[in-house]
Amino acid sequence: MQDRRVLSGMRPTGQLHLGHYHGVLKNWLVLQNEYDSYFFVADWHAFTTHYSDNMNLNVNVIEMVVDWLATGINPNTSTIFVQSKVPEHSELHLLLSMSTPLSWLERVPSYKDQQLKLHIKDLATYGFLGYPLLQSADILIYKAGLVPVGEDQVAHVEFTREVARRFNHLYGREVDFEKKAEISINKMGKKQAKTYRLLRKTYQETGDDEALIKAHALLQQQNITLGDRERLSGYIEGIGRIILPEPELLLTKASKMPGLDGQKMSKSYCNTISLRDTPKQIQVKIKRMPTDPARIKIINTGNPQKCPVWKLHEVYSNESTCDWVVEGCTKAKFGCIECKQPIINAIEEELTPMQERIAKYQSDPELIKQIIFEGSEKARSIAKETMIEVREAMGINY
Repeated sequence: MQDRRVLSGMRPTGQLHLGHYHGVLKNWLVLQNEYDSYFFVADWHAFTTHYSDNMNLNVNVIEMVVDWLATGINPNTSTIFVQSKVPEHSELHLLLSMSTPLSWLERVPSYKDQQLKLHIKDLATYGFLGYPLLQSADILIYKAGLVPVGEDQVAHVEFTREVARRFNHLYGREVDFEKKAEISINKMGKKQAKTYRLLRKTYQETGDDEALIKAHALLQQQNITLGDRERLSGYIEGIGRIILPEPELLLTKASKMPGLDGQKMSKSYCNTISLRDTPKQIQVKIKRMPTDPARIKIINTGNPQKCPVWKLHEVYSNESTCDWVVEGCTKAKFGCIECKQPIINAIEEELTPMQERIAKYQSDPELIKQIIFEGSEKARSIAKETMIEVREAMGINY
């Protein structure tokens, strides 16, 4: 099941907007029907860049979960939880920090990038430097096989793989490891044990990657304990027991949701449309959007490629509407306000059912608390199992 487990999270730093919906939540809606999905509110991560801000986390956390549910995230098929309700995250983060080289954290691309983008904030803190390791702990504690990320987060998953690899190298060697591995092999049955030994020998003698893949696949099919499976996974590669499996990337499509100024939609740029904006607010925001500067008057021709509104048409409008926009803009057949109306209509149509569901969930706050409680308890039960293994491997299970 671990290789089918997906983990993803979001920081509760304010109202969700269309960028969140198109860039993250729509992807989650697909994943929850295909994988064992864990989605968490990353409230500790909010402090890495907003530690000095007056964040109303009590409200933000609840509202974020409400928005998730309103967009279609289903607590019956997904595990929804809050990071701080699973304190084992912080324990694993602390223990991993003991063996993670400082240089690894300093070379994470987002470390310097975020410092430049958020230069008005004092980010010379350990929390900011160490947040990629906390992300690693978030992933590794659930032994998530897949982590859905965009291209900009690939480095974080690779960092997590390195952290897991180093931990397994340092602590994966049990006393009498080879003897225990042979006992685990015999539990597979005579025929399967013979196949496993042959694949292991082939991989170790020739480096045949196909043999490695087949051996791992064989282990997933066996009716043996998780500990035996992890021990034999490490035995194939000669590295010892795999305590923290390395996660794989699940690349997601990059969000094409532009903001009101044509840049990527982000609260940092103040160019967002909230999932909770009223029809009036949506109309005002869209009508105030800048357009092609060449269209000073309605009689002036324009170029859609130079207009931020066109980027929204590419998201929301069908082919015939896009053709209508190009014809009207390049030949000055109508003004920019008329061009914006289909966008207004499309966004209102998209948000109206969500906002109806938001109102429904807001009317039952106890239900939201129950969903968070049950999800956090389920997540914590898995995290506790991982920490038992981690403490045992490190020799702190006395």
